[in-house]
Amino acid sequence: MPITIATTYVSIYKLIPEYLMTKRYFLFGLYSLYTLIISSYLIVISVFFGLVYLSGFEYSNMAPISRNMVFVAVSVYLVVLLVSAFKLLQLNLKHTEETKRLEHQIIETQLKLKEQELNYLKMQIHPHFLFNTLNTIYGFALKKADETPEMILKLSNLLDYLLYQADKPFVSLQEELNHIHDYIALEKMRFHDTLSISFTSQNIPDDLRIAPMLLLPFVENSFKHGVIKKGKLHVSMHIRCENKILCFNIENTHSRANSPQKGIGLENIQKRLDLVYCNQYTLAIDDTHEKFKVALTLNLNV
Repeated sequence: MPITIATTYVSIYKLIPEYLMTKRYFLFGLYSLYTLIISSYLIVISVFFGLVYLSGFEYSNMAPISRNMVFVAVSVYLVVLLVSAFKLLQLNLKHTEETKRLEHQIIETQLKLKEQELNYLKMQIHPHFLFNTLNTIYGFALKKADETPEMILKLSNLLDYLLYQADKPFVSLQEELNHIHDYIALEKMRFHDTLSISFTSQNIPDDLRIAPMLLLPFVENSFKHGVIKKGKLHVSMHIRCENKILCFNIENTHSRANSPQKGIGLENIQKRLDLVYCNQYTLAIDDTHEKFKVALTLNLNV
């Protein structure tokens, strides 16, 4: 019994946790061999102790269970193996629970980082968009134009959207389109007769939702970097939905020599698409000498 207890103790508290679970297999095998040799030696000593001191050198007086040394050794190691197997199972379950807990923590951390990055990207859009629009209103105010109050009202609607809706993870697609219309109305006032714009939409369900401020930067980019050619800035936009797949196309007259198209807006939107719609979108940008085209296909089923 003492040998069984000692061998089991060494196995479950030293060999398995310190060497087997830490994948130090060589040391585990080496120390297991040492344990086997020492425990076997002690088993032999105990049997002879029973023969000499308890049975008076009379083999027939020995307890039946201790007459067969092989049986004694098998009994001892069977107990050791059973207890060790139970201990190994216990450690594996504990390790699995710990792994799940760590994975859960990692996922939570990744979600928090993703949320922080999204908020940072949205914060980039707000001053960028507001700066361009205020410049437009400032120009109208200097001219004391009659359209200035209406422009301020449109800007107020857009600011309400930026402040109270853009922080939400998703908004109605129709709501996003309404604010695109407000932005276009502002640009029409600014450009007057030098703007030729076409904006069409098809099959827009009322219940379809999209990440806020996802399409508006494309529209803003087309006006900011668009070039007036032959007295007109041409901007064409089309959006349609089929089975919750959104297709958004926009193009504007452009000249590579005048200004780059890929500013903070496009970089921002590509990062947001990767975060919110990873592997659920395609974005094609065609930058020619005359036209700048963007084609976005977005799966809104996610």
